[in-house]
Amino acid sequence: MSVQAGVDDGLPRAVIVAGPTASGKSALALALAERVGGTVINADSMQVYRELRILTARPTPAEEARVPHALYGVRSAAEPAHAAWFRQAALAAMEAARTAGRVPILCGGTGMWLDALVHGIAAIPPVPPGVRAAARALAAAIGAPALHARLAERDPATAARLEPGDTQRVIRAWEVLEATGEGLAAWWRRPAVPPAPWRFAQVRLDPPRAAVRAAIDARFVAMIEAGALEEVRALGALGLDPALPAMRAHGVPPLLAAIRGQVSLAEAIARGQAMVRQYAKRQATWFRHHALAPPQRTFTIHARIGAHTQFSEERMADLFSFIDDFLLTRRIMAG
Repeated sequence: MSVQAGVDDGLPRAVIVAGPTASGKSALALALAERVGGTVINADSMQVYRELRILTARPTPAEEARVPHALYGVRSAAEPAHAAWFRQAALAAMEAARTAGRVPILCGGTGMWLDALVHGIAAIPPVPPGVRAAARALAAAIGAPALHARLAERDPATAARLEPGDTQRVIRAWEVLEATGEGLAAWWRRPAVPPAPWRFAQVRLDPPRAAVRAAIDARFVAMIEAGALEEVRALGALGLDPALPAMRAHGVPPLLAAIRGQVSLAEAIARGQAMVRQYAKRQATWFRHHALAPPQRTFTIHARIGAHTQFSEERMADLFSFIDDFLLTRRIMAG
């Protein structure tokens, strides 16, 4: 049975499953996809890189075989992904799912990417590869703080919004300035690419911080046991620019340090766990303060979804009812 949902307002419908890392998003998205006939579409900025399956906790091949998945492991670590790329790729994947009679279920914790999809994004022209390479080379030569200082001289409005040590965003600001002659702040003030022509419901995971921290620590150790160190060794052997997003993925820098004999493996694991815990805290804060759907189309879960979840069967039934109501309103059944 194929379903076209959301025809009452002329917009197709999609579900977002979002929250901090290790909160159980992938497990929940998979369960929803199996229930409603969905395609799980990645919205995590690190899970797009094919070289980092283990360390980014991508769905396993067995999980991917249960329902269609999209945008997982689709880019080389040498090709940095950004919000504009994600928006275009996600819209294409969502349309492909709809054409196949499936419900798009976006799953991930990269809030800025999801925000760009749902609410639109500044129409910044593509940066030529040569300009991008020059910006990265300059950052490698003088360091992000020095590049930030140069940015502040030419584009103080953008520089004021960036931390000097945020290498990736400082490089991005510099390359846009070099390529277009205008800073990011100026582009942000201009009319944006419009919101996605879809109606979204959001399932927001917001479990207790202690539960997430414990899950992160345990999962990082499990990743090492599953071969994450070898995965990072292979990534390091590619000789890529250390400023690339994949090279800065949580856990990669300390594990590379361990591989090079600069720190013990135990110290690398502790550093990696700390990096992920800090990131999860930032994610949780972001999702609490940024709405991806209005309140009546947002279902918040204050529990971690996993093997030892405290999420009751009754509450899961409430979630399924929420999703069914969103998808089934005046739907047309075919077949």
